[in-house]
Amino acid sequence: MMNWEQLLRAGRSDLKKKTETIPDQYRSEFERDYDRIIFSAPFRNLQDKTQVFPLPELDFVHTRLTHSLEVSSVGRSLGKSAGEFLLQKYPQLSEKGIGSSDIGAIVAAAALTHDIGNPPFGHSGEDAISDFFKFHPCGNIWKDHLQEEEWADMTSFEGNAQGFRMLLEKDNGLQLSFATLAAFTKYPRPALITKRDKARRSQKKYGFFSDQIPHYKRLAELLGIPSSGKNTWFRHPLAFLVEAADDICYSIIDLEDGCTLGLVQLEAVVDLLARIIGERFDEEKLNSLKSKAQKLAILRAMAIGRLVDETVAAFREHEEEMLTGDFDQALTDIIPSAPVLEEISQLSVQKIYRSQPVLEKEAAGFQVLEGLLEVFSKALFNKYFDAAQFSGKDKSILRLLPEEFQLDKEVLMPYLLLRNLIDFISGMTDKYALSLYRKVKGISLPGA
Repeated sequence: MMNWEQLLRAGRSDLKKKTETIPDQYRSEFERDYDRIIFSAPFRNLQDKTQVFPLPELDFVHTRLTHSLEVSSVGRSLGKSAGEFLLQKYPQLSEKGIGSSDIGAIVAAAALTHDIGNPPFGHSGEDAISDFFKFHPCGNIWKDHLQEEEWADMTSFEGNAQGFRMLLEKDNGLQLSFATLAAFTKYPRPALITKRDKARRSQKKYGFFSDQIPHYKRLAELLGIPSSGKNTWFRHPLAFLVEAADDICYSIIDLEDGCTLGLVQLEAVVDLLARIIGERFDEEKLNSLKSKAQKLAILRAMAIGRLVDETVAAFREHEEEMLTGDFDQALTDIIPSAPVLEEISQLSVQKIYRSQPVLEKEAAGFQVLEGLLEVFSKALFNKYFDAAQFSGKDKSILRLLPEEFQLDKEVLMPYLLLRNLIDFISGMTDKYALSLYRKVKGISLPGA
């Protein structure tokens, strides 16, 4: 059984080594996490990555950056409220110097990074990378050079696992605390496991690549997180709050964006959110507001407030089961407003996620990412595994890659080569990916 003293253990380390850093006398470990993320390059890149809608000229539609900031804000509220409950129930936490603001900071920091591993063009970008290795000839040629578990990483690319990889990279300047890194990991398993337990939410996707199993194993040992099977672990309990913060924000805010863009009628939004708000909903006060934007803003704020309260209540009810690993569901699936959230999800799929702008963005994402992977992976393969086919064009293409691709052939690992390539491509912004695609395909020239 997990215990909160160990789960909230102070300290940070490079999980690839065994060195811990010296605590900061002015900020808690977890406040430092938040600040490091805010100032990191991978986080800044989220400003030019699609959330749902293609990046528009108008500024009211959310990007990955604004979405992540909002999820973090909701996460902080969830964490602080849950933290007050935990401090009352476990007074020894206060004796260890842990406050409710520390727990709020953990959830806020983990939530801030929850999309940091997502590639350009939203979730369609994940599918594009996976499909390249599944179906494209230039992707298939790598299969015989990889182990089974490595190939599974390639054919089922996962932004959560890419995020875990990025958070471990010291070059990003992050090196987060133990608790924040574990709270980030909603799916503590690799891509290839013996059997997935479909009843467990934590096994729905995977959270780290095959070469990082030892790193997560060490993290779990440090925090006392038990294994639930071979290469699978229970969730850190705060990961449930990180997940809930994301679920709350995309449910409500995607609906708001859809209404703002005219894809969903205001009347439908009012009806749905009023059912969440309940007795606090005041139709007369809402009608007194002049603009649609004002109405959406007050409805959003009140709905999120109610969902936060319901989620914290669910966390309190199931906290002990989380510690034993017996609870493994999304908190937003068991709160009183869950049926309304399901209706919002169905409406969003119908009216928003399958709308013309979104479908066009997804189609473009498939084309751009497939094209980039084709050009770069073919050049890499020719250089290291088929020298007779290595052309002048390939040489020019490879000069566009970062320095880490200059590997000695004697120590070359095909998996590492592809991991570095995917790091490069998944880290691109939407606009940069599109611009580079046009250039390597000869559609436009530099400066044109």
